[in-house]
Amino acid sequence: MQVTKCLHTAILVSDLEKAEEFYSNVIGLSKVDRILKYPGVWYQVGEYQIHLIVHPNLKRELQNQEKWGRNPHIAFAVANLGEAIACLQSSGHQVQMSSSGRPAFFTHDPDGNIIEISQVNS
Repeated sequence: MQVTKCLHTAILVSDLEKAEEFYSNVIGLSKVDRILKYPGVWYQVGEYQIHLIVHPNLKRELQNQEKWGRNPHIAFAVANLGEAIACLQSSGHQVQMSSSGRPAFFTHDPDGNIIEISQVNS
């Protein structure tokens, strides 16, 4: 087998309205127009997709409360880390800087799904 690229990540959420507010308006992802046979929303990030799928009884617990990056997470690249931090904090979201020393931090969506934000200069 030869894997040639990663296509999408499915993220379980309990409240689609809160999740859409976070991923659309706070993170700024672009929705994909798609009719689904189940409650959910898809987002496009370059050639990659994020699929939010509703699971009404979702219970998320961090395995590592102290270091958010040592939990399952998805990572996004940004051009300006300071702007990303300000955007999330102004929306009431917590951030935890990466302990590695690199320009990155972790946050979480309304359901506790961990998201890494890293500054990548192209």
